[in-house]
Amino acid sequence: MHLENIGQSLSELSPAGRAASPIPDSDTDILDAYSRAVTGAVERISPSVVNIEVHQSAGRTRSGEPRERRGGGSGFVFTPDGLILTNSHVVHEARRMEVTLADGRRMPASAIGDDPASDLAVVRVDEPGLTAAALGDSQQLRVGQLVVAIGNPYGFQSTVTAGVVSALGRSLRSYSGRLIDDVIQTDAALNPGNSGGPLVDSAGRVVGVNTATILPAQGICFAIGINTAKFVASRLLRDGRIRRSYIGVSAQTVPIHRRVVRFYDLPKETGVVALSVEEKSPAQRAGVREGDVIVALEGHPVAGVDDLHRVLTDVRVGVSCSLTVLRRTEKLELKIVPEETK
Repeated sequence: MHLENIGQSLSELSPAGRAASPIPDSDTDILDAYSRAVTGAVERISPSVVNIEVHQSAGRTRSGEPRERRGGGSGFVFTPDGLILTNSHVVHEARRMEVTLADGRRMPASAIGDDPASDLAVVRVDEPGLTAAALGDSQQLRVGQLVVAIGNPYGFQSTVTAGVVSALGRSLRSYSGRLIDDVIQTDAALNPGNSGGPLVDSAGRVVGVNTATILPAQGICFAIGINTAKFVASRLLRDGRIRRSYIGVSAQTVPIHRRVVRFYDLPKETGVVALSVEEKSPAQRAGVREGDVIVALEGHPVAGVDDLHRVLTDVRVGVSCSLTVLRRTEKLELKIVPEETK
């Protein structure tokens, strides 16, 4: 029915005989564009989203028989030969796993490696020719940007929610107790079972791995940036685990004033601010203070939290290295001895 006919029908029902105002064409165009963006993103990512069913050990019965606990979550294929990215807490200590693909095929899966510190894991299914998700760049995200989450909450296959990026640079404590830095906050609704599923932009590129909600709050959900996930996945594929160095700061990516960048000829216009410094940590012993902005470690530029994590994974544990920080407008070179993450 055309808008004019709807308006005429409402005017006949209205006691005052006034026709309801039709939706302006400009507003209709905006709503249509929003719908096209969401549906387009879903069509691109849906073939790559999977459901993961996990069987974990739950002790033994009184008669001594092993007892199993069932759980699950979501994930997405990121290589055509069957590699799947998900959350560590979904698959950690799984005795066996089964994956259901978007087309309904069900098959066993095996763990490649999981990293509780970042709540990320890689699993594999022996199935070639799968549709791999396109991976985006989480460092290019902006607050207010449209994002779409897809997963399998409460067993409801391929459930889609949409929202915006609510904030960037959040810190979230993983179930292992370690703070995950540079987390994406979104109001795209997540529920149990969404964990491990993709958060995508309007082009259908994965920008985050959905990981947590704050209950009973509504509209406060979190995803791990895909840049972090790319790095973690590459190390899990190479080594099966991640050996990290630790310096003891809670950090966030921040811009650096252009005058400071030009004055010190810094290679990047962003750095990592120390929001807090842990007691008796390598950072405290090195003289790092709250508010210091880390711009390099052992000569490697640090433009963001992801960069810091990469460098800390590569530097040698227990070996002194240089840490370059900005303290207000002063550039300092500190000596720090990273320790291995426990």
